[in-house]
Amino acid sequence: MSATRVPHVLRTPAWKVKHRDLPLRQRAWLSYDRAMEVGLAHNLTANDLATLTPKFWDLHTDPITCLDGAATTLLTIQYNLCAGTITQYMKGRPELAAIVDDLLKFRKIGQFMLTETGHGLDVDHLETTATQLPNGEFLFHSPTPTASKYMPPTVPTGLPTIGVVFARMIVKGEDYGVRPFLVPLNDGKRMCTGVTAKLLPYREGSCPVNHAITTFKNVRLPASALLGPFEKSDMQHLQFLKSIWRIAVGSIALGSIAIPATKLHTYIGGKYSLRRTVGIGEKQVSLLYYRTQQIPVLSAIAQAYVLEAFQKWAAQKFSDTDEDMRVRHGIASILKAVGVQTAQGVGLNLSERCGAQGVQAVNMMTNMHAEMRGIAIAEGDILVLSIRLATELLLERYEMPASTNPNSLLARHEAGIISKYRDLLHAAPHHRSQEVNKRVLPHGQRIVEAIGHRMAYDAGVAAGLSPDILAMYECHVMKYDPAWYVENAGLNISKQEELEADALDALLPQVESLIKGLGVEQYVAAPIASDESWQEFVEGLELFDGEGKVDLSGQANHLSVAARL
Repeated sequence: MSATRVPHVLRTPAWKVKHRDLPLRQRAWLSYDRAMEVGLAHNLTANDLATLTPKFWDLHTDPITCLDGAATTLLTIQYNLCAGTITQYMKGRPELAAIVDDLLKFRKIGQFMLTETGHGLDVDHLETTATQLPNGEFLFHSPTPTASKYMPPTVPTGLPTIGVVFARMIVKGEDYGVRPFLVPLNDGKRMCTGVTAKLLPYREGSCPVNHAITTFKNVRLPASALLGPFEKSDMQHLQFLKSIWRIAVGSIALGSIAIPATKLHTYIGGKYSLRRTVGIGEKQVSLLYYRTQQIPVLSAIAQAYVLEAFQKWAAQKFSDTDEDMRVRHGIASILKAVGVQTAQGVGLNLSERCGAQGVQAVNMMTNMHAEMRGIAIAEGDILVLSIRLATELLLERYEMPASTNPNSLLARHEAGIISKYRDLLHAAPHHRSQEVNKRVLPHGQRIVEAIGHRMAYDAGVAAGLSPDILAMYECHVMKYDPAWYVENAGLNISKQEELEADALDALLPQVESLIKGLGVEQYVAAPIASDESWQEFVEGLELFDGEGKVDLSGQANHLSVAARL
């Protein structure tokens, strides 16, 4: 079944406007309309959120998610984190089903508020409190400045905003653990009583989001605001982990956005390389004549196809409720680590190979690269996720799915890396010792990426990708750790270079069909992708010539300073 795509949304007023010409504040507000257009077009249901159907994953692999990172941020918070969390508690509570429907239909804006300014990943020490009152209500409060919630965009935007907010539940002076509460934040025009939000500066380089610092001062909530059971659990930490399950979903969902990002980078960089020519003697040749251009373009093509196969496999395994929860978390972390690594690497390499035009925001590449930096941190910092996962795997608490191609170079590399660091960990006095801190933890992300590269290769084989694509992918991945292949696989550097040369020769004749096969042409607005779009772009630029008078009234202060000099 082909994935759901919504290119018709690009023809709506919210998407047709040239948002880069707008002030940042207007762009931030426009993104709410764009998020709504995309969300409504994908038409998800509460069941799609709760059971992670293909429609849910289609939303996160739609190339439109890469065209406005702010809209995508708002949409995935609303659907996955906020509405998705509420679906976990809908049984026996029909009023929650109505709230989820409001969120899916964008009658309300939804936020998810866990992190505090003084407690990033240190969620065990959250300070926000929800104290039960004698009448059963809760008093919601931020006791210190460091208890303020950090980042969620809670400022009024015209629609009522609610949040799934995490706080320490206090009952008769006893700590019942960190629990989720449903909290009204604003009515669309003003903040609710006791709730304040301070708008943070917009991030540079990425689409602007109304990120804020939000504080609660003795906000009274009904007893029904609590999501989940009232009783104190004997396993509070496990209860908490279940309540933030959607963060794990978010890890793989946001990691999935790396697939369309990689495809768009590859399409733009590949088409530019085909259309741009240089002179050799009396003839003109495309930039792809040169090996230095072939390497980034062809390796990007291979990565795009393999990563797509990996995401499909990972989403299916992650959605399997019979699978060990820890393994599902691990797959999410691995997909995100490899997805972001791929999208950032491809984006950086190809934008550089597009020269000065590659760094222009209008050509999409620098903006997508900036958005992936945010994804690397959102829903779990990749480094921290990797350290936790690698440590648990080295301690043999559980295992990731075994390779279906155990004799492949990438499977051998994975096994070798795990064996090396497992030996180091077992030789240490304790897995939290300084020895492990110094010699194992710095390699946690490398371990996770090695597992992911193997998984991606296996997924590519299972998906029936051509041997040419798989060979190119394998050659690219070997560059992350060439010394290992010299020392353990009998492949000296000359042999590795020879393998890459053969892979490039095999893939080069297929380049145009493979670029077309990425299926993202409708979403590409980069002028450098074709001669026609470049000509249209140039004709639309502001013109300065000797015929017209330029309005410099906005530059008066600058000019007066210059005159005095």
